[in-house]
Amino acid sequence: MPKLKWACLLLVSWSLHAIAQTTPVPTITLEEALQRARANSAQFQAAVTESKIAHEDRVQARAALLPSLNYNNQYLYTEGNSTPSGRFIANNGVHEYISQGNPHDTFNLGLGQIAELRRSAAAEALARAKAEIAARGLVATVVQDYYALVVAQRRYANAQTAAQEADNFLDLSRKLEHGGEVAHSDVVKAQLQLNDRHRDLREAQLGAEKARLALAVLLFPNFNQDFNVVDDLNTTPALPTFADTESRAQSTNPALAAAMAAARAAEQEVTVARSAHFPTLILDYWYGIDANHFATRTDGFRNLGYSAAATLNIPVWNWGATQSKVRQAEFRRQQARVELSAAQRGLIAELHSFYAEAESAHGELEILRASVDLAADSLRLTNLRYQGGEATALEVADAQNTLVQARNAYADGEGRYRLALANLQTLTGTL
Repeated sequence: MPKLKWACLLLVSWSLHAIAQTTPVPTITLEEALQRARANSAQFQAAVTESKIAHEDRVQARAALLPSLNYNNQYLYTEGNSTPSGRFIANNGVHEYISQGNPHDTFNLGLGQIAELRRSAAAEALARAKAEIAARGLVATVVQDYYALVVAQRRYANAQTAAQEADNFLDLSRKLEHGGEVAHSDVVKAQLQLNDRHRDLREAQLGAEKARLALAVLLFPNFNQDFNVVDDLNTTPALPTFADTESRAQSTNPALAAAMAAARAAEQEVTVARSAHFPTLILDYWYGIDANHFATRTDGFRNLGYSAAATLNIPVWNWGATQSKVRQAEFRRQQARVELSAAQRGLIAELHSFYAEAESAHGELEILRASVDLAADSLRLTNLRYQGGEATALEVADAQNTLVQARNAYADGEGRYRLALANLQTLTGTL
């Protein structure tokens, strides 16, 4: 029996391993990464939920302007005393049945309910703007982590190539030493260079693993590291003109829209607070029965009937509470105006800063690409000169280091440009 148990466990383990090996590893594009992040980001989903809640607040504020309809059913029993009225004169009889429909409406003469509807509409616009801010911020985060992984993988590939070049240099220096063409110090230098490249390779591998973990947290509801990303850094997007970027930022910037919506909401809050100084008109209409028998007719008389009531509540004195609420609303309105002004100034500053960053990163790409070509050609020529006895081992090592730095700088530059575009997208909404 124990052997059978272990055999079953081994079979299950082998089956799971086989399933894991046959399951294809997904290759994720940037667009797919953004979709996954939107579905899994708690912060983004919280902003979307707040937007939905704000919409329902506006629905409720609009409903408060319209009459409500209730249907009331009530039975009142009073202990009798041999008379139709009973012991408690507040009731209309020993048995009283009430079954009535009641349209009811309350209207503030200071237009407080209309102001509340406008305030809730502005609050909904504010919540939508905050959701858009969260969405664009999430895009910038995903782009940063996505291309951080792409760049890390490129650096790892560069480290592998550099290690291979260092190994070739070590092999060449040993052959030349064996032929008596170079000193043993060249072999020592080549070995040191190879050791450095192996160390760089380990560090590059560690950097790629860390970048993969950071992106995996954003993309998967259950932690998963088995995925690939598409390296599309070579397809460099064009940088839009500053005039087009400025126009889009002014019309679609969510931070500015949020500040404007907050200012509108604060303005309506003042009106809502002031409306408490005005009377409130309450209208009621009842239709149904209010009789001693639960019937539409009793002894030939019709029990169905109607009644109406209009009540005007006039506020007189509440120890300054209403005026205190008005002052609070005015303080919030003033703060909202200050924040709107700050948002406008901040938009201008961020627009110039982000565009300058993107422009600089884009302008440096051609220089970095040319540096890679020059460094590769320099290494090739230096290797030829070294084989001909015209260059030293130090020159070869220096040329190798220069090429590694140029390749890594070019990869970093491409990642920097993509991140700069993503930051610019937080202002314009276009990636």
